[in-house]
Amino acid sequence: MAVHPIEERYGTTEMRAVWSERNRFSCIVRAEVALAKAEAAHGLIPAAAAVEIDAKAHGASLERAKEIEAEISHDMMAIVRAVSEVSGESGRWVHYGATSNDILDTATGLQLAQSLDLYDAKLRKLLAVLLKRSAETKTLVCIGRTHGQHGVPTTYGLRFAIWASEIARHIERLEQLRPRLVVGQMTGAVGTQAALGPKGMEVQATMMENLGINAVDVSNQVISRDRYAEYFMFCAGVATTLDKIGIEIRSLQRTEIGEVEEAFGSKQVGSSTMPHKRNPIKSEQVCGLARIVRSAVEPALQNNTLWDERDLTNSSCERVLFPEASILTDHCLRLMAVVLE
Repeated sequence: MAVHPIEERYGTTEMRAVWSERNRFSCIVRAEVALAKAEAAHGLIPAAAAVEIDAKAHGASLERAKEIEAEISHDMMAIVRAVSEVSGESGRWVHYGATSNDILDTATGLQLAQSLDLYDAKLRKLLAVLLKRSAETKTLVCIGRTHGQHGVPTTYGLRFAIWASEIARHIERLEQLRPRLVVGQMTGAVGTQAALGPKGMEVQATMMENLGINAVDVSNQVISRDRYAEYFMFCAGVATTLDKIGIEIRSLQRTEIGEVEEAFGSKQVGSSTMPHKRNPIKSEQVCGLARIVRSAVEPALQNNTLWDERDLTNSSCERVLFPEASILTDHCLRLMAVVLE
């Protein structure tokens, strides 16, 4: 039975898949394989071991990792053991020199790359819809309002163009954010890379090249959470633009104004007791969910204020924030495109 609405009511299949437990496990295994290959390339582990780990690691199962975690109460070490079990004699080289967040944060970088790809596609689709609507309505005159009162005439073309420009800036922000956000690390305990010796920086660079993401310039035991806070502020910014559009649609659909309205299906029910109602329920949903997305910003900022080289206060928080904010932002983008179309 679903507990959270993002499990069944809100969200797209593709974004749910990005933040699913199974994809998270897959990204962690990918990071472990990339590490082994990098270490072999720089002579830290036998080349044959990296070949065997690469060939067998993806045969590890999430179910087996959960069984191990139930015994040892450490989620990352459970995955390491599950991967080691299927990697034969080479299993002893899995996770060599790494600390948990080297793998966990790098896996998060892979998931964030996937999320940004989905946002990018949906933002561009929404931009195309807004530009089309703007061109269609560039001479459609309506009243402009300030303080909620009639001012002077404007056009719907201008309104749609303003929204289009705002969405275009979010696309620009996404492109600027990507290199700061989509990063991984291999810095070891407290971030010194001591376990890797003089080849630490080279191993990290090669590992990230194997994964197709950037390496951090410097970190302690965890990737600095200012990067992730920026991601949640980006999500909040996108959600707020959609909220802004939704509020305008809802206002203009008021009976007393009646300039626009959401499409209404032939079998759609507007009210359980008032059959004449045609409510802007999609725009209202976007406006409501935008509040949840914005609420992620404060805890995301607090996650950057960890004790010394790290603590664990960010971990439980991020397990909620990443899937919830990502899935709801993606859902609102899809929904608003449907409304505007």
